[in-house]
Amino acid sequence: MKKKVLVLCGGISKERLISLETGKEVLKELKKKKYKAITSEPDDSLFRNIKSFKPDVIFNALHGQFGEDGYMQAILESQKIPYTHSGVIASSIAMDKEVSKEIFLQSKILTPKFIKYKYSQKEKNIIRKIDTKLKFPVVIKPINEGSSVHVYICEKKNILKKLKLLSFYKEILIEEFIPGREIQVAIMGKKKLGAIELKPKRKFYDYEAKYNPKARTKHIIPVKLDKKDLNKIMDIAMKAHNLIGCKGVTRSDFKFYKGKFYLLELNTQPGMTKLSLVPEIARYEGISFIRLIEWILKDASTNR
Repeated sequence: MKKKVLVLCGGISKERLISLETGKEVLKELKKKKYKAITSEPDDSLFRNIKSFKPDVIFNALHGQFGEDGYMQAILESQKIPYTHSGVIASSIAMDKEVSKEIFLQSKILTPKFIKYKYSQKEKNIIRKIDTKLKFPVVIKPINEGSSVHVYICEKKNILKKLKLLSFYKEILIEEFIPGREIQVAIMGKKKLGAIELKPKRKFYDYEAKYNPKARTKHIIPVKLDKKDLNKIMDIAMKAHNLIGCKGVTRSDFKFYKGKFYLLELNTQPGMTKLSLVPEIARYEGISFIRLIEWILKDASTNR
């Protein structure tokens, strides 16, 4: 008998629309295979839906804050219903770019150099500090967002103006800009699933390049790397996945520049839309969308 699946999607993060799209695609595939499945928002209706529907498993299709950062995982643990993807601690670490980068550095995984900028301090010498520690151009980004939300590449002439755009955050990261090739790697449990290269038409692989088909981002699979380099990037992604204690499927985002791989971040709940990368990598490796979803559901548990 097939399990009853509650697909958790939507939420209040800046990635709400992408989460709804992920939830819709997952639900559609499950319905095709005659699963009893419903979607639910992560609000008061969730507990009503759990009580009335009595799901066997919860597919966590949330993205961003309050869904991918350990907050919802703690709530799901309290319900004692198996759920997908990473658990409380791993989700929290991966979502916090500062903490995860510190872990990468301690384990000798290359990641762009960075400094933390606190808006309360109003550093007057931030340009000099960047010149000394990072060099321009730099990338500014929130510490706890995904999908390249509010990420900007800045030159010296526009850094102060761009910093003001993120002033509603208490603190952000200012990161060394690494040029080069955009390569992303999917991990599926203990399996190095595969890699894909992205060639955005835009300045970089930002929110529009990720989710808007009109952005015409080119997806290249298989990635044109020699076997040694391909194995190396896969090994780094697996190492990061294990270091943070991730479960289920993850996607690691890299830049490849002058023969070196720089890990930008690790995503514990990658998108599952028609333009999403993990389903595309899985498809290339002979794993259909429904098989991927079913594997994720089979992998679900409590105490993650």
